[in-house]
Amino acid sequence: MVNILAHNHPSGVAEPSRADELLTANLKRALALVEISVLDHFVVGTDSTLSFVERGLL
Repeated sequence: MVNILAHNHPSGVAEPSRADELLTANLKRALALVEISVLDHFVVGTDSTLSFVERGLL
């Protein structure tokens, strides 16, 4: 099974915070325990969307 994570930033800025990075890493490890892969994590802003994979964060 695979999973794609996404959330929005109410500030409108799609730049991931350090908390976003840590949460993603923790979720990836936890989901791996039940054989779920995380393919990507998207942060949605007002005018843009950021992909953790494209940024090299996942």
